[in-house]
Amino acid sequence: MANNSSVRPLKSLQLFRKIALLEGISFILLVFIAVPLKHFAGIPEAVRYLGWIHGLLFIGYLYALIQCSTTYSWKFGRVALFFLAALIPFAPFFVERKLKEEQI
Repeated sequence: MANNSSVRPLKSLQLFRKIALLEGISFILLVFIAVPLKHFAGIPEAVRYLGWIHGLLFIGYLYALIQCSTTYSWKFGRVALFFLAALIPFAPFFVERKLKEEQI
């Protein structure tokens, strides 16, 4: 039976990977689908609802980043890079892939 100290860090990393993936998808949908729908088709609800979803996922991403940074004692540069990745479309996918490679 595995002890909790070895299971918790793995779960926090898996959670961060999942949130990074979802946050990246929501960001792309927001920028490339919802915003054009608002401006070119007059459908502001797309931004309103997807913006809420993306905002919640962004907060979850930051929470998971902080949790992993303390659990794994990540250096400031790594944490800053992963934070900046949340601000650039497609970059959260690279974060998720990097974490997956390190987990294997």
